Amino acid sequence: MARLQRRQFTQPDDVRIVPHGRVDVVELDDRVVGRMTYEPGWRWSLDVKPIAGTESCQFHHVGVTLSGRLRVQMRDGVELEVGPGDVFEFPPGHDAWVIGDEPWVSVDFEAMRGYGAAEPSGGRRTLQSILMTDIVDSTSQAVRYGPGRWRELVGRHNELTERVVDKFNGHVVKTTGDGAIALFDSSERAIGAATALVDAMRPLGLRIRAAVHSGEVEISPGDVRGLAVHTTSRIMALAQPDAVWVSATVRDLVDGTGLEFSDRGLQELKGIPGHRQLYEVATPRGGRVIPLASER
Repeated sequence: MARLQRRQFTQPDDVRIVPHGRVDVVELDDRVVGRMTYEPGWRWSLDVKPIAGTESCQFHHVGVTLSGRLRVQMRDGVELEVGPGDVFEFPPGHDAWVIGDEPWVSVDFEAMRGYGAAEPSGGRRTLQSILMTDIVDSTSQAVRYGPGRWRELVGRHNELTERVVDKFNGHVVKTTGDGAIALFDSSERAIGAATALVDAMRPLGLRIRAAVHSGEVEISPGDVRGLAVHTTSRIMALAQPDAVWVSATVRDLVDGTGLEFSDRGLQELKGIPGHRQLYEVATPRGGRVIPLASER
């Protein structure tokens, strides 16, 4: 529930230092707002790319410039320059750099939960809940819509995925062209994001399937590895359109939360020894809406 509150960037909840810049972050329950300050010479592809581990910035930025000027270039070559007083939107898939001798200072309202935060160092294994999604019949849809319209739909899909996952305190590790992989520190939040994504894609005319599994993974910039990741992928491949399937591990972890599941029986997962008990997420008892992290 929204409440009356205020925060100051002089007392941030988090400070993320990047070469030639910094991001001061404040939290208003489920909303995260950041002040970005980039010095002359800052460029995303030089200073943030090594942290992000992606070829271009995959965050969706919406904010306002307070001072300085920034040039943004999309992957297709389209460019935009913003200056003081400009309210901006930068879709995922861009590079950016500071113009002139004045620092670029802005306030961003959209992408601040994970932007500029370093991933755990490569080789370190950590326990995570993995969400994996896939657009149903993506190949046939790409043919039907044509390259231009399909790129637009996939871009919108990626933006919505980033936004929904962020609201449930997760992090999109990468998009896969017709889906996404995200990590959460809570199985309930991962399920909440999965069900919200199914609903969010319908207005676009897209149907997705999703799976959630929990286990140890190895995180590296822009990627995640481990048997748990492969297991999640195999579970997702069995899910029907508009369905969210989970492992027995996840089912046990959310026991007592009020979530309900349909038993999908023992299933053989390709390339993984043995059979695994799987479940499909059902409508929670009483039509309970799975809450955002800030509402619990």
